[in-house]
Amino acid sequence: MTQWSGYFGLILQGALVTIELTLMGSVLALIMAFLAGMGRLSRFLVLRALATAYIEFFRGTSIFVQLFFAYFVLPLVGFELTPLQAGVLALGLNVGAYAAEVVRGAVQSIGREQHEACIALNLGRWQGLRHVILPQAFLVMLPTFGNNAIELLKATSVVSLISLADLTFQAQVVRAQTGNTMVPFATILVIYFILALLISWGVRSLERRMARGLDGVRV
Repeated sequence: MTQWSGYFGLILQGALVTIELTLMGSVLALIMAFLAGMGRLSRFLVLRALATAYIEFFRGTSIFVQLFFAYFVLPLVGFELTPLQAGVLALGLNVGAYAAEVVRGAVQSIGREQHEACIALNLGRWQGLRHVILPQAFLVMLPTFGNNAIELLKATSVVSLISLADLTFQAQVVRAQTGNTMVPFATILVIYFILALLISWGVRSLERRMARGLDGVRV
């Protein structure tokens, strides 16, 4: 029993790494999603082209290859990254490309009357976006952002391939040391599920709070 408590301690250490990856990757993904999503809506051709190139490239290539590129190739051109940094970079850029289309679609889903009301109130383009359009669009984005965050959580398992001691890596260590496959992988299965439930609960709670305060935003 004492031996297994030590192994479960390893798995819990891996859970902390997975949580860290998920949080930092989600922040990067959110930033990239808004930059690329709003870039797709820009009046400037160069910005639209750059945003489209980013989205299509990271959606069209494998997360495994992106991770290996960040960890093994970037150091060859002078960008040395730790396994954690490489994991955050690959996960954030990959999921951000998918979430960018969520941002674009949500902004475009806001009724034309809201845009016309911004003009009637003499609000500039960015003032209208910031104070009227984006708060409403963000509520539309939230459910899909929650799904994206859960997908990112599950994708963190790929970092075990570059020897980052996340949940999956530690489960493999326990399996190798004990010869038992069911216990470590059943344990991390439950942990991943609990973390996904926590993300879903957090997103739903934020969605309810924002919905209550949205009446003061519509014009």
